[in-house]
Amino acid sequence: MTSQRVDRRSADPHVQKREAVNGPGGRVLLIDSITQLEPRDAGALVVAASHGGTSSATFALAVPLRVVVFNDAGVGKDAAGIAALPLLAAAGIAAAAVAHTSARIGDAEDMWASGIVSHANSAARALGLVPGVRLHDALTRLVFG
Repeated sequence: MTSQRVDRRSADPHVQKREAVNGPGGRVLLIDSITQLEPRDAGALVVAASHGGTSSATFALAVPLRVVVFNDAGVGKDAAGIAALPLLAAAGIAAAAVAHTSARIGDAEDMWASGIVSHANSAARALGLVPGVRLHDALTRLVFG
């Protein structure tokens, strides 16, 4: 298992981006904001500590990802906090969200350490990202089998 820092896209020292693990099944990238995605992140399993709203889907659709996980932000009115999940499902991208009660919004390290999946689209469920599972465990299984 490797852990290395990658270049930050933001000048804000509080906004982090790093590779958490890398293995035969891919690499897990932790990013505090979905706006930090870059073309070189294509194919990654991304833990983005942003809300899972429609604006987040726009960023996630710009780079072809294997998996993207957001914070459900309390889900909100009309399920706005997870609105990205069906939009990404329509594009064939596995997407899930962790419960806002299990991890801090804006803190990908916290999502990785303690996030519990609360919502998932069908593509994510097929990969084992189902409500109630620890995010770290599900993504580690995908990377290492």
